[in-house]
Amino acid sequence: MSAQERLPPNLRAGLWSLCGFTTLGLLLEALHGFKLGLYLDVEHETRRLLWRLAHAHGALLGLLNVVYALAERAFPALADALAGRALLAALLLMPSGFLLGGAFARGGDPGAGVVLAAAGGVALLFGLLRLALKAR
Repeated sequence: MSAQERLPPNLRAGLWSLCGFTTLGLLLEALHGFKLGLYLDVEHETRRLLWRLAHAHGALLGLLNVVYALAERAFPALADALAGRALLAALLLMPSGFLLGGAFARGGDPGAGVVLAAAGGVALLFGLLRLALKAR
């Protein structure tokens, strides 16, 4: 593939994210299917919730990045490098925060890594706001 034919970073990241977070979803189903206490015991409810949030947000943000890349190609007026980077940051930060928050959960409290999810939410809102303003 030539440099001119390179896929946009949001498209590549979105597709890889869909693969990765679909795999995570299957892993979570396996933890459930094998009735592993690490995942299903009542004292790990916070972990289970945060890992499910990581799976769902990762898949949906991956899909959002794919849609943005395709919309940018179809409607060049929507192209915004800063918005694209913000959507990529949200894709990295939000699911990572949920994963880390669940991995280091203590009792009903998430681990400190959950702060990354909030930063990802800010990046997502920033990117979407820039795109909405461009589309008006």
